[in-house]
Amino acid sequence: MAVVTMVGACAAWFPGVTGEAAASPTDPRPAAGCPSLRAGDTITRSVTVGGVHRTYRIHVPADHTGGQRLPLVLAFHGRAERGVTFERYTGLSSLPAIIVYPDGLRGTDDRTAWQGAPYSSPRADDIAFTRAILGAMRTSACVDRNRTYAVGRSNGGGLVAMLACRMPREFTGFATISAAIYTRTVQGCSHGPPISLVDFHGTADGVIHYGGGTRFHARYLSTPAWLRTWSTRAGCPDTTMTIPLNSVVDRVSWPFCALSGHAIVHYRIRGGTHRWPGSMGNGVLGSAADTVSATQLLWQFFMTHPLYGSS
Repeated sequence: MAVVTMVGACAAWFPGVTGEAAASPTDPRPAAGCPSLRAGDTITRSVTVGGVHRTYRIHVPADHTGGQRLPLVLAFHGRAERGVTFERYTGLSSLPAIIVYPDGLRGTDDRTAWQGAPYSSPRADDIAFTRAILGAMRTSACVDRNRTYAVGRSNGGGLVAMLACRMPREFTGFATISAAIYTRTVQGCSHGPPISLVDFHGTADGVIHYGGGTRFHARYLSTPAWLRTWSTRAGCPDTTMTIPLNSVVDRVSWPFCALSGHAIVHYRIRGGTHRWPGSMGNGVLGSAADTVSATQLLWQFFMTHPLYGSS
């Protein structure tokens, strides 16, 4: 694998999240008659999937006027968490988008989990659950199909991997953070359309090791193997470019993926542990992960790839 390293001149690669930097084409369809939730709403809705009652939390930006279609982000929490907890420490609700926080089902160890993990509920059909949420949001809220994204941490990142495999055309881009990619999650994933993906993982993650391993008697992929799945599927030459953001965080990309209209980007956090980079309200200070904000960086990635991978 060829590797290119660049130092300095990083500002051009990482614009601030401002109106100009985040600008992207809006849906050309008129907003008149567009169904919309009220500005500032944070509500919980439910749906029955395969006979199982499921819930999800919706947040609408306070400044939403209903005058244009907003990006839609589905945000999947980690194992043993709830959507409301995920919302609090990620700060995703600060983004100019409608954010949906689905709740996982209790798994075999009585902790919330997502389909694909060895401990997930045998009743969980989170692919169908995701389809139900997308259908409901597209009929009840003013959302842009061409700017629809999936974000997940840990076990939630594993589900995002499964969505990328099974529903690639329903999302414009994907983000995985400290993702637990069990091998059965991505079975049959070697074929299909390319996607745009941004990934974050700490090299000192003691829960989901950067180099892969076994957990709950099941194998999970290393971070390089996970990324290779998508660079190969996109037909990208195996050449990476590394740009240091600071003393502990590197931005690794496959620059020639852009020829296919897609992007694969990885933030390697040297010494980073199993946590959301830049997490809010966390008592553990001084972490290598907190030298960057995953929320800001994934949003910059999404806004610079507004249409890639969309149907």
